[in-house]
Amino acid sequence: MAAAIELIDLTKMYGARRGLAGLSMTVRVGEVFGFLGPNGAGKTTTIRLLLDLIRPTSGTVRVLGRAARRDAIEVHRRVGYLPGDFAVDGRQRAGECLAFLAALRGGVPADRIRELADRFDLDLRARIKSLSKGNRQKVGLVQAFMHDPELLILDEPTSGLDPLVQQTFLDLVGEAKRAGRTVFMSSHIMSEVEAVADRVAIVRDGRLVALDTVADLRDRSFLRVAIGFAGPAPAAEFAALPGVTDLAVDGSTMSFRLDSSPDSVVKAAARHTVTSLRTETQDLEDLFHTFYTGGGDTAAADR
Repeated sequence: MAAAIELIDLTKMYGARRGLAGLSMTVRVGEVFGFLGPNGAGKTTTIRLLLDLIRPTSGTVRVLGRAARRDAIEVHRRVGYLPGDFAVDGRQRAGECLAFLAALRGGVPADRIRELADRFDLDLRARIKSLSKGNRQKVGLVQAFMHDPELLILDEPTSGLDPLVQQTFLDLVGEAKRAGRTVFMSSHIMSEVEAVADRVAIVRDGRLVALDTVADLRDRSFLRVAIGFAGPAPAAEFAALPGVTDLAVDGSTMSFRLDSSPDSVVKAAARHTVTSLRTETQDLEDLFHTFYTGGGDTAAADR
């Protein structure tokens, strides 16, 4: 499958401070790709390298089959970009600002701008300086989407948006995907990309620690199991079962983490009188927190 973005051993140093350390990954044409990590993980640095806003210390960056540095003008023409700190002239009205940005791109139909503004409930007559953070973000989203780019690069795109506008944004991402476009969106919030992403990459301290589909990452999560017994909890019996860890006993109730099939646990429980049974899947946010804080496995392959 063709690549929309290729990063090969990408490193960026800021003096003695490391921004990225040997980051390699590929984003496929036509997919929605979530780029996740805590603040300071290297997400914005990566995006600025993609757009040749900063230069790498070493490594290779290709965007839409072109060298990010050598072919920056062509790349910018084919990309829609929303920076994490979108800022424009506050004296302009929203409509004037968007018309100016559209002219810089060689023109965008006014109807397209009005359509997007209506969907985001953005008042095009309002001056930028009078807008809330969320409404300024709407202006940024309109300018990113308005020319129907081949590749959307969005840095924390829902920052400041209320839930209804967030859903409008996700709808637009889905429409872009169905049209065969590629969406690369960075975030530190898993739930923001879970509904639309084909794959997600997780970065920590400038390194790739996971790259997989959301479904496969969810398969790595575990069950938290709590069983109540009519008599003393048979802790030793359950502690020996495959996949059982972090076992604790509170009176006649036993709780543990289960990282494998529940078959052996069910069969063991059937040998006793069970008074209660509760299972809880690990929250996906907790799973990502594991990667953020260093407990996850380092990514070994680009799936």
